[in-house]
Amino acid sequence: MARYIGPKTKIARNFGEPIFGQDKTLDKKNYPAGQHGLARRRKKVSEYGIQLKEKQKAKAIYGVLEKQFRRTFEAAARIGGITGTNLLVLLESRLDNIVYRMGIAPTRAAARQLVSHRHIVVNGEVLNIPSYKVKVGDTIGVREKSKSLEVVQSSLAGISSSHFSWIEWNSANLEGKLIQSPVREDIPESINEQLIVELYSK
Repeated sequence: MARYIGPKTKIARNFGEPIFGQDKTLDKKNYPAGQHGLARRRKKVSEYGIQLKEKQKAKAIYGVLEKQFRRTFEAAARIGGITGTNLLVLLESRLDNIVYRMGIAPTRAAARQLVSHRHIVVNGEVLNIPSYKVKVGDTIGVREKSKSLEVVQSSLAGISSSHFSWIEWNSANLEGKLIQSPVREDIPESINEQLIVELYSK
């Protein structure tokens, strides 16, 4: 599956936010990348441009490509209730994101790789589909022979439990459980989901 593998700082600079975590370069150059970066910052952006940028930011944060993102949005619209909130909850429920939230991997990209390389188990079964939708009650853990992986050990160093209320973490067994679906207030990502809904509603 195609994935963006270029410099992440460049993407973060285009959004003007540390969407991939703290970045020293972003602190020094808080304007879009490229020779016209400063000029682009001064240019007035249309309503459509603002909505599109918000969608692109959400895609970049969760590492989802356009086709899959649209399918997720359509699923969110079918659920009923607030579509924007449903969208974020579905994105948060992805297996790679849950692995990242549990602290098993330092980034979502690293979590996706752990899943793809069959280092993660769901309810005791090895699962290598990063987009798998984790359901309430599912138990996610590190495969027994993978528990000594350096990336896992370094990521979990100093972490005694998950700091997300919807996740229950067992540090002794290197596994956690999704005990409830997250609510919007519990999702820390700086995303204005209503702009995304307005964009797809055009």
